[in-house]
Amino acid sequence: MWVFTSTGFVSAVRKNDRPDVVTVRSRDRKSLEPLTTKAGVDIKISPFGDYPYRAFIKPDLFTEWVAEQASAIDYDNFKNQVARTRGYGFVQSLHNVWVAMLGAEDASRAELKNM
Repeated sequence: MWVFTSTGFVSAVRKNDRPDVVTVRSRDRKSLEPLTTKAGVDIKISPFGDYPYRAFIKPDLFTEWVAEQASAIDYDNFKNQVARTRGYGFVQSLHNVWVAMLGAEDASRAELKNM
């Protein structure tokens, strides 16, 4: 699961060798800090992994954190909020994801434009 919040981007998975925890990874340390602070765990470094930073979180704490992120939405534009919390460099990466996801639009998009 990819999770984009106003404080960063994380990828959450269940690894076969650690089925009792959610392995939450990030490309930058700052994205993991709010979650690891809540969970009271350290950020581990994995220099050879796809994501260099990771944390091992109890599933109930991860679920609670995701719910808190959703409940905290008080902005009307996500990228503008991220610009305030992470800066425009991070927003540029978000914009690149947004552009890439244009390719996922379905054929009905053209019909919607004609309404």
